[in-house]
Amino acid sequence: MEMSGFTDDQLDVRATIEKICSRFDDDYWLAKDQASEYPHELHSALAKSGYIGIALPPSLGGSGLGILEATMMLQTISESGAGMAGAQCVHANVYATQPVAKFGTEEQVARFLPGLIEGTDRVCFGVTEPNIGLETLKLKTTARKVEGETGGYRVSGQKIWISSAQVANKMILLARTTPLEQVKKASEGLSLFFIDFDKTKPGLQLRRIKKMGGGAVDANEVFLDDYHIPADNLIGEEGQGFKIVLHGMNAERCLLAGEALGLGYAALKRASMYARERVVFGRPIGQNQGIQHPLASAYMHLEAAKLVTYHAARLYDQSAHDETVSTRAVGVACNSAKYLAAEAALTACERSVLSMGGMGYAAEYHVERYLRECFVPRIAPVSREMIMNFVGEKVLGLPRSY
Repeated sequence: MEMSGFTDDQLDVRATIEKICSRFDDDYWLAKDQASEYPHELHSALAKSGYIGIALPPSLGGSGLGILEATMMLQTISESGAGMAGAQCVHANVYATQPVAKFGTEEQVARFLPGLIEGTDRVCFGVTEPNIGLETLKLKTTARKVEGETGGYRVSGQKIWISSAQVANKMILLARTTPLEQVKKASEGLSLFFIDFDKTKPGLQLRRIKKMGGGAVDANEVFLDDYHIPADNLIGEEGQGFKIVLHGMNAERCLLAGEALGLGYAALKRASMYARERVVFGRPIGQNQGIQHPLASAYMHLEAAKLVTYHAARLYDQSAHDETVSTRAVGVACNSAKYLAAEAALTACERSVLSMGGMGYAAEYHVERYLRECFVPRIAPVSREMIMNFVGEKVLGLPRSY
């Protein structure tokens, strides 16, 4: 990747993360993927170095940097060969905490975030539900307010595709506190909670989902049945959770874009190395334009997506103190970055596998693992089609199609 145009702080983040990730080679990630074992060692190393809280306030033990630097961190993790799985072990700790830091009370921030920064706590993000998918405003998981000695809320419902739930002891949960038919606006009636995710308590069950790629990090269905939440775990105002959670969703799009870029660059590095060394008919295959041109084109697409990604991250950070940067501008930039980086990663990973022929299909050469993982940023947390719907409506002024 071309590194000109970044600040010294951003380059320092990259250099430090590269050094940390150098302890975990390709064989480590191959073994974790095949055994479906969580990469606790990387999470611990990042926590000890203070990078779990990269975008959280120094007063809590965080680094006080921005989503741009966090995007650089996650790209570097992915690019090291860790791929999406390596990045995903810290992913939620970075983006899902942004709404808590912005909208939580001083007491809540001090109570909830230091443990995540230190690495003693792990968080998962509970939004998506079966049969609801992208229709977030129609979420059915219900948080029912209760009176009496316990007070607080009782939550019942089901969440799906919850990453790291097997290892998490905290969850940031979006649940309905007002029935949909009783709200004035569809965006109201949902509330955000930071909860203890205690699997020993009644009313909480998990089911791990077997998936195509990223085996090192678990994905789960979560079942909640009258699970108790204390009242003081509500973040912000009751009924305003959707607006609050959007703050984290734009950040997540930047982070996922960075992770996709890292995956693409990692694949191209391996494919280029193979193409220089593999000799067929008396010449390295990389000398053939049929190999060279597809890889060169993939690199240029990654570089273009890189510019869009870091533009979006800058806008996101700038919007915190610059009123001229609109929420719409941030949303368009972050969604565009996620879309373009995911597409560029797919191109780079596919062409890398194909350029290596049969060895591209072999697990020991690693690019097949990158190809399996590169579908994640194309699908989650919002599909490429919904991003095009968003841009068509918000930028081009076309009629809403959904």
